[in-house]
Amino acid sequence: MIYSMTGYAAAARELEYGTLNLELRSVNHRYLDIQFRMSEELRGLESALREAIGKRISRGKVDFRMGFTPRPGASALHADEELVRQLAALNGKVKAMLPAARDLSVAEVLQWPGVMAQDAVPQETLHEAALTLAAATLEEFNASRSREGEKLKALLWERGAKMGDLVKEAGPHIPAILAAHREKLAAALKEAGANLEEDRLRQELTLFAQRIDVDEEMSRLQTHLTEVRRVLEAGGAVGKRLDFLMQELNREANTLASKSVASDVTRIAVELKVLIEQMREQVQNIE
Repeated sequence: MIYSMTGYAAAARELEYGTLNLELRSVNHRYLDIQFRMSEELRGLESALREAIGKRISRGKVDFRMGFTPRPGASALHADEELVRQLAALNGKVKAMLPAARDLSVAEVLQWPGVMAQDAVPQETLHEAALTLAAATLEEFNASRSREGEKLKALLWERGAKMGDLVKEAGPHIPAILAAHREKLAAALKEAGANLEEDRLRQELTLFAQRIDVDEEMSRLQTHLTEVRRVLEAGGAVGKRLDFLMQELNREANTLASKSVASDVTRIAVELKVLIEQMREQVQNIE
């Protein structure tokens, strides 16, 4: 299966104490680069989440955002009774020494640092829910990357087929080019009054044929295209391999263009380079 490095998924889960929200997106990158943005309650999960993501994604710049929003009223307030008793005892001692002093009010006691506390969200429950949500979202995320990857595969397959047709089209032009050059050379020698020696003509044609021989380039183009199809069928993390093959295809197309002495072969070389460039752009998005 082919995966695109571009993907997106989002999910939310309602809990007794609040709501977990997760957003996951990625773009192409040479390596795996994960950026975490999480609520303070979830910071302890970064290591486990990094490992989970690394098992499912091998390349790409991943933006992982997870937050927790407490539900209003879900956590009850309570007073620290021991601290309140200590404040009451201190209030009595001060009153004994300073009878004119004013007693602490209820509001002042409640506002005293540490008197009021709110039930904390159970960390174990929250973390377990967060990991479960992350696993499900990663599955959805990979499914979207897979769908995009199949589209890229189809596009590359189509471009590769067109390239194969162009390579086959170029082959028959070479004998015609040699025949035309033979006639042109013979006419030039005759016009110059030179003797039309068969050996001389054969020697000139041999040198010309060597100069425009593209059999090796055509063979390598076919070999590289066969490898592209094999890699696409094999699937997996094939982006780097395909990028290398695009470089090799481009090198052979450049050589074909440089050896061309006919407009038809030049046209084929140019069309090959256009298709290779289109494929290279899409390969940049493949994991």
